[in-house]
Amino acid sequence: MPIVPTGRTLVLLALLAPVAVVIAATAPSAWIVAPAAGLALLLLAVMDGWLAGGLQNFAYYVPSDAEVGRETAIRVEADINRDSDAAAPEAAIGFDPRLGEGGSAIFKLAPTGLSGKFSGEADIAPTRRGPGELHDLWLRWRGPLGLAARQKYVPLEATIRVWPDLSPVRSPVLQTFLRDSQFGLVARRVRGEGTQFEALSEYEPGMDRRRIDWKASARHTALYARENEAERDNQIVFAFDCGQSMCEPVDGLPRIDRAVSAALMAAYVALKGGDKVSLFGFADQPQMMTPFIVDSRAFHRLQSAAAELDYVPREPNFTLALATLTARLKRRSLIVLFSDFSDPTSAELMVESVERLVRHHLVIFVTMTDTELEDLTATDPDSMGDIAIAVGADALARQRELVLTRLRRLGVDVIEARHDAIGYRLIDLYLKTKQAEAIG
Repeated sequence: MPIVPTGRTLVLLALLAPVAVVIAATAPSAWIVAPAAGLALLLLAVMDGWLAGGLQNFAYYVPSDAEVGRETAIRVEADINRDSDAAAPEAAIGFDPRLGEGGSAIFKLAPTGLSGKFSGEADIAPTRRGPGELHDLWLRWRGPLGLAARQKYVPLEATIRVWPDLSPVRSPVLQTFLRDSQFGLVARRVRGEGTQFEALSEYEPGMDRRRIDWKASARHTALYARENEAERDNQIVFAFDCGQSMCEPVDGLPRIDRAVSAALMAAYVALKGGDKVSLFGFADQPQMMTPFIVDSRAFHRLQSAAAELDYVPREPNFTLALATLTARLKRRSLIVLFSDFSDPTSAELMVESVERLVRHHLVIFVTMTDTELEDLTATDPDSMGDIAIAVGADALARQRELVLTRLRRLGVDVIEARHDAIGYRLIDLYLKTKQAEAIG
């Protein structure tokens, strides 16, 4: 383990240079004092590095899985044959930039209470899904004078798999809702509503007269009403635009990751409600479409499939993608489309493709509020440049609202909200649509 000088030693050596110049100018015969002082400083630094102690053992603990945008801890433990009250050792870890901004983390190791044993953690927040590698680990501990330090470099071969963020699914609010609603932990048959015939019962005052089965009543010479079962077994498809606009960040994470978290939360509710769920991803060409999942116990399959949605820095091909989706669906389904648009051409192609889609399916269009565009529009300008930016932002905002209005006129339900609200808005609209029996 090499001994390296610290910043304190380098500063002291730099300060000796002007002192040597002054001595050489005032007392040339004493010029040897400055080199001797520098040599003494270096010898003292070497001794300080020797007193720093040696590394007896170390270990690092890296989690195998993490969720995008959520902090996860990497722990390092070291056993150094030195007093525990000396300066705390430092650790530095290098990793794939998708695991955290900057691609590195520097942190100190604190004494554990045992002689010479230190431990510390670095919290990293992955910014993208997919496997991220950790490739470097540096340990550094100083001597008692702080003039020198010992360090050890260890190449790492560890990988963290970054999954979609499921914290909304685990939230107490959603779990309480599922426990208290009719779409609870065990799907049960709800009689008296819906479209699927369940049974006949004698008509009683207060019942909806539209439920009277006149043919059965004529056969039995008494009034009988139809009892229907609540609509279940609907097909729900969550379609993700993985193109350039959805790769742009919103509060530190790409829009596609925000969309995936909201979709998985709504998918979990749909599975609990007895419906079938599939994921569809596309960019300039279709990426993947999962088989329909029919049981909440297979929810992990949706999570795994969502983790494979790629980030594609190219414009999406809505015509090809939605035509492919339509060809694969054999019955009327609810399609939830997560997308965004930044130019008139892509918006026009999207509207045309959605128009063909709504002829056979029910469509919900979900987009995130462009807070940056709103800020540019609302900011008071201070210069001509600010005025030009505000005018351009206002034109884009008007164009955006025009596109959403066209979608609404086609019969598409549009959700435009902040990234932390689209999941709950989507669940509300899904339940409202299901209650209206508009899917099947």
